[in-house]
Amino acid sequence: MLKNEKGFTMIEMMIVLLVISVLLFVTIPNVTSQSNKINSKGCEAFMNMVEGQVEAYKMDNNNTATVSMAALVTDGYLSDEYQKCPDGSVLTIDAEGKVVKGVAGN
Repeated sequence: MLKNEKGFTMIEMMIVLLVISVLLFVTIPNVTSQSNKINSKGCEAFMNMVEGQVEAYKMDNNNTATVSMAALVTDGYLSDEYQKCPDGSVLTIDAEGKVVKGVAGN
């Protein structure tokens, strides 16, 4: 009279949900911390690229021109969108021609 019905019991479903929840709680903080590291490394690489453009600008102008972000944009070495790091920090060029990172959000 009783049919042998196959399927998951409520306890089995609860155990599966518990395991999935634990895995999510472990992985989500790791993903957010990796995002910050990615932005930091991306900014370092971006600064190196801008320094390369500064050196190219100096070579093209016989190493006598003063270098600024505005001059790089005006002469086509950088575009307007490439004046900030991925984390929002503004890049500037100091008196020695080195690229430095400013305060985020400016």
